Amino acid sequence: MIYDRIMIEGCVYRSDDFRNDIIPSFVNKSDFHLQLFQFLKEWFSEAPTVTVKTSGSTGTPKQLQVSRQKMINSATLTCNFLHLKYGDKALLCLPLDYIAGKMMVVRAIVAELDLFAVQPDGNPLDSFNHFSFDFAAMIPLQVYNSLDNNPKQLENIKNVLIGGGAIDSQLEERLQPFTNNFYASYGMTETLSHIALRKLNGKDKSPYYKPFDSVKLTLDKDNSLIINAPLVADNILYTHDVAEIFTDGSFQIIGRKDNIINSGGIKIQPEVIEKMLTPLIDNPFAITSLPDEKLGEAVVLVTEKQIGKSLLKDLPKYCQPRKIIVLDKIPMTETGKIKRKELQDLLRLNHFLRPSRTA
Repeated sequence: MIYDRIMIEGCVYRSDDFRNDIIPSFVNKSDFHLQLFQFLKEWFSEAPTVTVKTSGSTGTPKQLQVSRQKMINSATLTCNFLHLKYGDKALLCLPLDYIAGKMMVVRAIVAELDLFAVQPDGNPLDSFNHFSFDFAAMIPLQVYNSLDNNPKQLENIKNVLIGGGAIDSQLEERLQPFTNNFYASYGMTETLSHIALRKLNGKDKSPYYKPFDSVKLTLDKDNSLIINAPLVADNILYTHDVAEIFTDGSFQIIGRKDNIINSGGIKIQPEVIEKMLTPLIDNPFAITSLPDEKLGEAVVLVTEKQIGKSLLKDLPKYCQPRKIIVLDKIPMTETGKIKRKELQDLLRLNHFLRPSRTA
């Protein structure tokens, strides 16, 4: 099938509209619409690859060249799963530098969706009062803010994919009364967005991710996930995501192997502690470590506001932070993930720190 057109806010544009010097009318709506136009020029150039940037959550962001055909394959998997069809309205509110934003555009091309673009920020639904969508993808921060500011508008989106960061229990609980569909997505730039989804609400909600049928998952000796997804990735991917796979093929992510803290011989996954603390701490925070003479590594809680150590009393003893450190700003990626290496580097530069105290 030849994917040679896209519908943007009710108007159909053909591939030739992006191969000449004519500027489509939608470009003048915003700087973000201009970025959309620039990506579409790259897409309809028919080059075999597209440039995407990794998020940088585990190190320096990198640029990758990814296959156009595999992006089409990925879009087809998602659109088929969600039963998206011609004319369905899709909301683009994610940056176009990264795979998540680019894939929203490709899905619109593949399924002939009507794509609406809004500048990515924390409140993407502010511009769409009393407007219904069939599909949107958001990061957790955007969903949180929409729950606070635009709950009715959020419910007017038939299918919402949430990715780019951990979904805590509080957010999941707040989604339970909604009658539309919310999904957590699992994937990465190398898998061209998600290869598995988890239903967050409704009768078919689940604590586990279910991979697409074409995806095969195994674990290495350290219980890190190995992904074989030939439709979207040329090679088998060896991740650093510590996981558990169940007999029905579903799985859950425990944390990142390279985030593990070895404290006194006990291996601690910081994401597990963060999940325990999420209901207790109402400001941005992260669990990390500092070198310790006796333990090798000591668990450290970093927050943006001072908290009382009494909040930590119910944590298992080996999980209890040895220090609470306050930073003005915890380093995050644009998609809301903790920059863990940058955070550790900050902690080692003592002059960046406010006075800390032992928990």
